[in-house]
Amino acid sequence: MIRRTFILGLAASAVIPAMPALAAGGFVDYRPGVIEKALAAGKTVFVDYAATWCTTCKAQSRVLAQLMKENPAYAQSMTFVRVDWDDYGNQPVARDRNIPRRSTLLVLRGDRELGRIVAGTSKAEIKALLDKGL
Repeated sequence: MIRRTFILGLAASAVIPAMPALAAGGFVDYRPGVIEKALAAGKTVFVDYAATWCTTCKAQSRVLAQLMKENPAYAQSMTFVRVDWDDYGNQPVARDRNIPRRSTLLVLRGDRELGRIVAGTSKAEIKALLDKGL
């Protein structure tokens, strides 16, 4: 029994790192290629450049969670990706899109940026950005 549990655990640990982790609130944790793959599949992508220590990011996260709860269509029509600023702030995922800082939210579809918010926490402003993705 112990050997079977060990083998199943070992097999699971080999598969799990290959899958993008689902972050809180239905967000996928960014890994290189995640955004491009979703866009290539014709999906609209909501990207949240955030840091765990950022108070503005936390305020945005609370507003996003509330809006997503109020309108399930957001989660159904978009892929949500959270980019860890500490890990990727100086990487192409931020540089190539001219992301000035953490607490930047943007909506992408195809090869176009539909909108962005930098450091905004207003529910109305974030809702308007989400609505652009519908």
